[in-house]
Amino acid sequence: MSATTTAVAATTAVASSSSSCVRPPLPVLGRDVTVPLVTGGEVAYAALDYAASAPALQRVWDDVAAYAPYYGSVHRGAGYLSQLSTDLFENARATVAGFLGCRADDQVVFTRSTTDSLNLLAAALPAGCRVFVFETEHHAALLPWRDADVTCLDAPRTPDEAVATLERALAARDPHGPALVCVTGASNVTGELWPVRELAAAAHAHGARIVLDAAQLAPHHPVSVRDLDVDWVAFSGHKLYAPFGSGVLAGRCDWLRAAEPYLAGGGASRTVRRSADGGLDVTWHEGAARHEAGSPNVIGAHAVASACKALAEEGFDNLIARERHLIRTVRAGLADLPEVRFLSLFGDDAPRVGVLSFVVEGWNSSHFAAALSAEYGIGVRDGLFCAHPLVRTLLGGEPGAGGECGAPEAAPGGQALNAIRVSFGAGTPDEHVERFVRAVRELVRDGARWRYRTRDGRCVPAV
Repeated sequence: MSATTTAVAATTAVASSSSSCVRPPLPVLGRDVTVPLVTGGEVAYAALDYAASAPALQRVWDDVAAYAPYYGSVHRGAGYLSQLSTDLFENARATVAGFLGCRADDQVVFTRSTTDSLNLLAAALPAGCRVFVFETEHHAALLPWRDADVTCLDAPRTPDEAVATLERALAARDPHGPALVCVTGASNVTGELWPVRELAAAAHAHGARIVLDAAQLAPHHPVSVRDLDVDWVAFSGHKLYAPFGSGVLAGRCDWLRAAEPYLAGGGASRTVRRSADGGLDVTWHEGAARHEAGSPNVIGAHAVASACKALAEEGFDNLIARERHLIRTVRAGLADLPEVRFLSLFGDDAPRVGVLSFVVEGWNSSHFAAALSAEYGIGVRDGLFCAHPLVRTLLGGEPGAGGECGAPEAAPGGQALNAIRVSFGAGTPDEHVERFVRAVRELVRDGARWRYRTRDGRCVPAV
């Protein structure tokens, strides 16, 4: 029996023994979609890019479809459908607050995404606020603080080092001014869990506040504002199996109440009058409506609330057990391939969600991802994952576009320039992950079966 056959058999054995004690995947849209292969025929699409956007849960879709005929304006209509839609919208807010374990005086503001949520918070920072972020953050958490004094901290190599690094930085600041720490709950590159509770304790001990980027954490693990003792939490619906352009910022209301409205317009304003000098006198709302100007995305809010209910009812213990089983399947199936190197800050055994990034020796990452798609019907992500500083640190070289398709990409010294990311979640069947393992092994052993060319900086099949 060959080494490849032995490894695949071992993978199947691990998957079989593990899958017997975990629940089946949740039904999601797209599970029956087939895609063509360049080598001929079609195959069921294996969506393994959950870290970018997860497929919608079937339950979410059904809930949205059931509401759609009753769609009406929110907050400003006297008709039955408007009243129903208003109740639905505000009930969604209450559902999200419960899902996040919010405190009694916390606010839930509906936004467009995690990026939008953190930009809203950035616009609400008090004057002179200093912001602390690690270089390991997604750009959504790195970039919104343009009008603040930002300190970017080095990537830690252990959770304890992360806490110690933050404590040193906070201790060195002026203790009299406001400060905010922004930290991820789970890395969108490595999937590793961060010590959020300990970081929150360090922030508060030094008089700072903390916002949790839960975009990658909330779909996989329970998130409680109260238990983690964070001041705010932000996440996106499209990563929580509700991809309808909705996001959430939840937490303390004082900075949000004191800030100018994020957008000026109807809904955010309580009263508007002509002033004596011919201008306008405006009184703004103080609650969540202050930052929700315009007609709200009631379908998006309803979808997020539906996803929150579905995950809570399934139980995160079940979701975590299934995800660990899939992670073990990938690890065991590729363990004997020295060409495959997984990226990690805290070590391969660190707790993580279903996100794994890796490089393959001798391969351009775009070429490898293109072959997975075109020859096996597997969708993954390649590149820098909107986390350029972190990927640069993990790869040891400057990020770049790589060479021509088919040529290994490398910086001086041989470092890879980009990586490949596989990610999965509540709707991922075993077969998709097992097919991924087989595909990686075959590509490493035999190479691609098709020719590829470079188009607009990416590898695509040569037709």
